[in-house]
Amino acid sequence: MDRSLDVLVANNELKAQAFLEEIDGKNPLFICTIATTETGKISGISAAGKDPEFTDYTPPADAELLLLGKCKSIAGVPVTPDGIPTPALITMSALRLADIPVLVVSGGLKVKPQIPFLDLGGNPGRDIRTGNAVDNVAEVIERAKIAGQHLAKAVDYLVIGESIPGGTTTALGVLSALGVKAEGKVSSSMPENPHGLKAQTVRAGLAAAGESFGSLANNPVKAISCVGDPMMAAFSGLVVGAASQVPVLMAGGTQMSAVLALVNALNPDVLCNVAVGTTRWVAKDKSSDLKGIVTQFCDVPILAADLNFGSSRFPGLQAYETGIVKEGVGAGGASIAAMAKLGGAVTKELLLKEIERNYALLMGLK
Repeated sequence: MDRSLDVLVANNELKAQAFLEEIDGKNPLFICTIATTETGKISGISAAGKDPEFTDYTPPADAELLLLGKCKSIAGVPVTPDGIPTPALITMSALRLADIPVLVVSGGLKVKPQIPFLDLGGNPGRDIRTGNAVDNVAEVIERAKIAGQHLAKAVDYLVIGESIPGGTTTALGVLSALGVKAEGKVSSSMPENPHGLKAQTVRAGLAAAGESFGSLANNPVKAISCVGDPMMAAFSGLVVGAASQVPVLMAGGTQMSAVLALVNALNPDVLCNVAVGTTRWVAKDKSSDLKGIVTQFCDVPILAADLNFGSSRFPGLQAYETGIVKEGVGAGGASIAAMAKLGGAVTKELLLKEIERNYALLMGLK
């Protein structure tokens, strides 16, 4: 195998190399799991969208961008309040370079995307401070398992990413309910990580549900129901269904630790076939600790696409180097999959060129 892939290893070098060798030159399917939660509208929690109400449109717009190369639900592309583009731009560019097919899966949405997608019958999530955040979790997990089993038969492996504003807060909620110490360790789409606000939100949710730290360690379904989000039910079910047959690259940042903890509680046997794929921005983030969360309960390899936008000619992309956005919509995992599929022909430099080209087209820049 070509060892020169632009991929860093953030946990378990041996398993990480074995995973990369297993997916080398193989054909994946990229699944983007989208959902919404009212938690994303808490002031100061998320940078995904120009204002909190806009977060309902971010996941469908991200999914449309992956399939169509443009958004239909909104004008332009999803941006942060400062005008930094959605990481879906990275994902779209990587998937197109390597000609990787995409399936969009809904865990529960306020606004449905204007593209074909697989609906698992979930509802949008409520604010976790209610202690009653997600409906029919068990059914959605079961449907996702079936989908995962069948999709695994069609391809060599799966890369699964997500788009849900407010997702690192719900991740902290579920990790806390399952007894994983993650306060001060989850990532943020903002340069200043609002750890205090997230912890306070989670404590309010657990108290409202009559639960406490670790009280749902053996009840992953209830953990999602009380303080999780609808993406997690869909995502964890897909992993459990697919990873019993093929490798699964879980594409994302610290939210993946919550999904991993759920998979570990639902069916730990499949974790031998799972890796996390993130970005260098998450792996090197001083304000979060993906490895520190994951290694509390499993030893899954963590890979990171060594992307660097420091030399970009666009300030909107350079801003990624300041710690804004960092990851999302499976950007890191999609980049790793594109590199692995084409045996290193896709480099971080080539990716940046393609991302810049698409950014210029979408933003109407020269």
